Amino acid sequence: MLARAVTFALVGLEPRRVEVEAHLPRGIPGFTVVGLVDRACQEAKHRVRSGVASSLLDWPDARITVNLAPAGLRKEGSGFDLPIALALLAASRQLPAERLLEHACVGELALDGRVRPVPGTIAVAEGAAAHGLRRVLCAACSAPEAALAGVEAMPVRHLAEAVAYLRGEVEVHAATPADAASGPAAVPDLADVRGQERARRALELAASGGHNLLLAGPPGTGKTMLARRLPSLLRPLSRVEALEVTRIHSVAGLLPTDRVLLDTPPFRAPHHGASAAAVIGGGINPRPGEVSLAHRGVLLLDELPEFPRSVLEALRQPLEDGVVAVARVGGRAVFPARFRLVGTMNLCPCGGRGDHALECSCSAARLAAHRERLSRALLDRFDLVVAMPRPRAEQLAAPPGEASSVVRERVAAAVDRLGREPPRRTPAATELLDRAVDRVPLSGRGRARVARVARTISALAGTSAVQPEHVAEALSYRAPSELRAA
Repeated sequence: MLARAVTFALVGLEPRRVEVEAHLPRGIPGFTVVGLVDRACQEAKHRVRSGVASSLLDWPDARITVNLAPAGLRKEGSGFDLPIALALLAASRQLPAERLLEHACVGELALDGRVRPVPGTIAVAEGAAAHGLRRVLCAACSAPEAALAGVEAMPVRHLAEAVAYLRGEVEVHAATPADAASGPAAVPDLADVRGQERARRALELAASGGHNLLLAGPPGTGKTMLARRLPSLLRPLSRVEALEVTRIHSVAGLLPTDRVLLDTPPFRAPHHGASAAAVIGGGINPRPGEVSLAHRGVLLLDELPEFPRSVLEALRQPLEDGVVAVARVGGRAVFPARFRLVGTMNLCPCGGRGDHALECSCSAARLAAHRERLSRALLDRFDLVVAMPRPRAEQLAAPPGEASSVVRERVAAAVDRLGREPPRRTPAATELLDRAVDRVPLSGRGRARVARVARTISALAGTSAVQPEHVAEALSYRAPSELRAA
């Protein structure tokens, strides 16, 4: 007696087809799961047995062998519980094996037979669609997520319900993505910020051109407050981008229960004590890190120099390539990581540097150590660097500035211009940029980034060509003297 069920294992974000084979030969009763499975898969034996008994189904009195093929692919997690249970029941002729093969299955079983959601359900559904399977059996609360992949997501709340559905005894209606529609997520508004016009301008440029931004200045000048308002200037994600972001958060197990489709740019702000694997991604079983969770959105590194040097240097590759490739002995996982990096920092360890009302008490050695925490290679990857002074009393008492909704309209118009036909530099603008290479000085990367910022400035201004004044403003956002001397 042999039966099969189809499910998918995840290698990074990529679904790999797995056939769950259940064989029930005669012999001393037992239960063995093979196929390069981890501890969670091995423990499925206990959950499946208890779930079958709780569903008032017959437990096969046989020597049960379950194989997860291909045997050379590592299987991780509890999402194999449901396919193992259904394959076992099909092998014991308690449900039709042919009907089971028309579905992909994923879900964890509780001891009472309830079907629980598992991370990465949308990726499993996408794998099913790619392999010609149009129906996916999954937990009821995961069905709207699976339906985003364009399959018929069949929601089941209990193992007994799944068996009755496969027998044709009950009718289960496929879920639709609209079942989980929700309003836009609330984000802080730029109108809360008083003063800091130069930093607000840099924030608008970062939103328009996808630039990396570094805000430096004394404590209490509003660096973090400004950085947290950058997502409010970004337009909603397109359908393709939203599915991409949703897939990453689903695999990481961070998909909100009230928002199945993440259609707003994500915002991530890890603590400076986070490890390289947590920020970049990886681990024994590679998982997406903060840079991937911030894909298509914003990654805020508050108090940038406090992060370990190894973490900061590891950021350089994803900032350039837009992906993180994690190589392990068992394989290679690739995670997307195209994000806007926003860093904040003090100009010196004591925080007094750059504040006209305070005197810096740091020694030359402390200043040098503070400077060495950020390499020139990393600083060169920030398109916009702004030194923020402490706001004056009249600025703090001023009425609210422009709201995010107003700025977002300008940003959307600039993004459209850059997407249709990026403005070209005039000969005078190119001449100014070439002179700056030797006088600022600029590296090859720095020159390219200044040119990109100048195009963004031109697009925001609505001009058809990049003028010298646009290049001059872009050059003004290179690392200021206070930061270079810190």
